[in-house]
Amino acid sequence: MWKIANATLVDPSGEAPQVGDLWIADGKIIDSPATAANCEVFDARGLIVMPGAIDMHSHFVGPKVNAARLLNARTQFLAGDSAASSSSPYVPHLHETGWRYAGLGYTTAFDAAVPPAYAREALGELQALPCVDAGFFALVGNHQYLLQAVQDNDQDRVTQFLQSVMRNTGAWAAKVVNPGGVEDWKSGYREGVGSIDQTLHRFQTNPRSILRALAHANDQLALPHAIHVHCNRLGLPGNWQTTLDTMKSVGDARCHLAHIQFHSYRGADDEAAFGSAVDPLVDYVNAHPNLSVDVGQVMFGETMSMTADSALGYYLQKVTGRPWISHDTELECGCGISPIKYRRKDRIHGLQWAIGLEWMLKIQNPWQLALSTDHPNGASFLTYPQIIALLMDRDFRRQQIGQLHDGVREHSDLYEIDREYSIQEIAVITRGAPARLLGLPEKGHLRVGGDADLVIYAPGNDKRRMFEFPRMVIKRGQILLDDGEPRELQPNHRFSASVSNAESHDFDAWMKRHSTA
Repeated sequence: MWKIANATLVDPSGEAPQVGDLWIADGKIIDSPATAANCEVFDARGLIVMPGAIDMHSHFVGPKVNAARLLNARTQFLAGDSAASSSSPYVPHLHETGWRYAGLGYTTAFDAAVPPAYAREALGELQALPCVDAGFFALVGNHQYLLQAVQDNDQDRVTQFLQSVMRNTGAWAAKVVNPGGVEDWKSGYREGVGSIDQTLHRFQTNPRSILRALAHANDQLALPHAIHVHCNRLGLPGNWQTTLDTMKSVGDARCHLAHIQFHSYRGADDEAAFGSAVDPLVDYVNAHPNLSVDVGQVMFGETMSMTADSALGYYLQKVTGRPWISHDTELECGCGISPIKYRRKDRIHGLQWAIGLEWMLKIQNPWQLALSTDHPNGASFLTYPQIIALLMDRDFRRQQIGQLHDGVREHSDLYEIDREYSIQEIAVITRGAPARLLGLPEKGHLRVGGDADLVIYAPGNDKRRMFEFPRMVIKRGQILLDDGEPRELQPNHRFSASVSNAESHDFDAWMKRHSTA
């Protein structure tokens, strides 16, 4: 048992920071004991204590990430780098990923897209991931069995399908990527899904019906997290209407919209009309508490695009002309990987940067929002401290806008937004909200009974530096990092949703027939 004394406690679930003590025993936060003999005390006077941060949408395990590591090593070699390595800030090795997360005060992370056929591989990688508790989301939304069940209007089979996937993979949540669109693209139809009411080529159904069926099944199974949706038409000018239609399609069901920045664009085929469409979308989210979003914030520099959306990977390769990997992983999904560089003076890239910040500054309830870069698609998770500084410091934000293409201010009102995040709101979007949205009652707060995953910061005017270099990181009550120095590595925990078994599974039988055909 030990005590963190005299700390400024920033609890997302509390009303305001307050000075107090935290008692820790057996990896948990406990109530003040009646006696405290032989108790170790750390005096945190003048320091800030928060729960460990949670990244609810990242990519660090599974086949796409490993393919990206190979592509990264190859592109470095072709560029003449004699020290070519498959590790980089945007696709670090597994061991480096865990320690770098911990170094920023992150103690929990989820990979947002793993094909069910590769679940065993992903679970093995998660077991080897140091420092952070972790889980993954299983890809659904384009499996032919599912599409046939939706076409037949057989909700029981849809629910059974989702139950079987979750039960057999050990996933924490269901990830829906470009519903129906990936199946269409893989079947040779390259024009893409134009709206969520467009009928697919091989199945008499559409994205709207797929989304409704999966949202209903997810709530019927009482899975801890909402369906996690990567909308149709990601990254395309004018896609905001598709995004709004997607929000409306699920009705009152729970739905989390991933990397919302990439789905919030005005315009058409001409780049001149490209701009922000955050206002109608954030207004709808503000009025519908069953919806939540993570951002997918773009930051400037080199990174790697990796997606289960084959059609998007194909589109990006045509736009950028850079090396590309596209491969099928199994019936329900594909994979597209390509290096990408976001340039500060590029008008489109500058607007993408501004649109993500608009979302975070315009949403009214931060409990509906999680900070993310869709690592590494928008940027590496290592940029989180800089994003926090942009949210907390209006003058710094405006200074950065002044370095962008002049067209950014013409098509985004970011410069006019005065809002600055409080430290409490930062704690919500990096800790409290992800824990609540994921259904993790022991994470993201400082209440008695919570996991003793804690981060101690030295406050200062330089918010970026403050969040880049925690004074101490604690995992399950044990000091993991002390002033940046590793102390004691704790085994991580893997999250798997509890899903009851059914007496019979038509989907299981279908899989057995097709796997032996």
